[in-house]
Amino acid sequence: MSQSSDSCLDTWMGREALAEAMIPVIGRLYRENNVVTSIHGRSLINKSSMNILKAHRFARRMSKDELLLEETAPLLNTLAELELGAAAIDIARLNEKYKAEAPGTPLEDFLRAELAGVVGRRGADDRTSTDVVLYGFGRIGRLLARLLIEKAGGGHGLRLRAIVVRKGAENDLVKRASLLRRDSVHGSFEGTIRVDEAANTITANGVQIQVIYSDNPSTVDYTAYGIKDALVVDNTGRWRDAEGLSQHLQSKGVARVLLTAPGKGELKNIVHGINHSSIEDTDKIVTAASCTTNAITPVLKALNDKFGVIHGHVETVHSFTNDQNLIDNFHKGDRRGRSAALNMVITETGAAKAVAKALPELQGKLTGNAIRVPTPDVSMAILNLNLEKGTTKEEVNNYLREMSLHSELRKQIDFIDSPEVVSTDFVGSRRAGIVDGLATIATDKHLVVYVWYDNEFGYSCQVVRVMEEMAGVNPPSFPARGVAVNLEPKATLEPAGV
Repeated sequence: MSQSSDSCLDTWMGREALAEAMIPVIGRLYRENNVVTSIHGRSLINKSSMNILKAHRFARRMSKDELLLEETAPLLNTLAELELGAAAIDIARLNEKYKAEAPGTPLEDFLRAELAGVVGRRGADDRTSTDVVLYGFGRIGRLLARLLIEKAGGGHGLRLRAIVVRKGAENDLVKRASLLRRDSVHGSFEGTIRVDEAANTITANGVQIQVIYSDNPSTVDYTAYGIKDALVVDNTGRWRDAEGLSQHLQSKGVARVLLTAPGKGELKNIVHGINHSSIEDTDKIVTAASCTTNAITPVLKALNDKFGVIHGHVETVHSFTNDQNLIDNFHKGDRRGRSAALNMVITETGAAKAVAKALPELQGKLTGNAIRVPTPDVSMAILNLNLEKGTTKEEVNNYLREMSLHSELRKQIDFIDSPEVVSTDFVGSRRAGIVDGLATIATDKHLVVYVWYDNEFGYSCQVVRVMEEMAGVNPPSFPARGVAVNLEPKATLEPAGV
């Protein structure tokens, strides 16, 4: 029997009250214990009651029912009483594990056993802090800044200390701060920003960022600003090889370099989730590959592991970028001189070949091309593959959905099967790529898979994951292992969003 309108409203208000009561608990765990809480990877830090409710609703993608606040609220309250040390805790997965493996056990007893490594360590954080410098402050640089500020916590882990740019105007500092504060695609910065022109700093949510003006990566003395053993993230794309990027290592205070673009030569191109474990302490320069390579490689690995990829073609429908012209004008590249806002532009992409740098088993098996289209963000990759094993659309979709939920690639792969989603629905996605299940085409050994990706924000999230790997600053995660969940086909699902 359906609920009456009054009953529906009463139920909603009760759930809203529970969500509101969770906010200070989440905040205290974060500030006092360095504990980051999430629901299936969706962070709960600094979220409104409405966002918390939506995160619980989102959990229906993982099981038949929504995640109940009546279950997560007492779980959070109990966590707050355990005097935890630094940790990343997925309360949805923890709740699933409790119900599946310890029904009838007092909740506190279960949590003490499950989180034994951090119980009673109140705020203790074994991670060392790593200074970060963003060399360049364009589209990716500013999104990295937002993510690093969001993750600042108690100052452990990655610490954004400075940005390096070429001075563009007398009021350069104010303009840089304004671009961090407002973004036409990704919206306003969540928090407060202050500018100190005398000290040449931007302070965002308490994170003080030194703005350094330089056009030479080899001559900056970072130690003069108290920065040491820094990880420099080069967002400019001006240098792609070891020789050019090694200029950063000549500056005082720099220990390692990460390029946010595909590297040339023998540099390691890292796609987090695929080959991040290959990063060694001796690797002074690493690259994070391209947005497209990050989007397609995890999906290709999943498909190759199960079905085997004989060969295939990747067609990228990509939003325009800053290297194109707003209106027709000279450009050294073919076709890119024509107006990005008015045309679809065929251009080249090295993403298909670059996959092999992270996934050698696909060496020589992929070709690729790209079409730039008049949208500012979110792109799509169409994977047209010939397989070793025959399959069906249902089998492929169920498999990729499972990979998005419960595999080691769940931070990289998302899955959606809504008939109404379009590109703007994926602005802010933190996954490297989102499989559009309704678009999948499978004819025995011929498969076509469509993968959406936020080529700015999703890629920036992958870059931060590589940074955390290079710095060794990942906190212990709980639950340590997942719980098997019934993956029966669901009703139409809405996109995961941010």
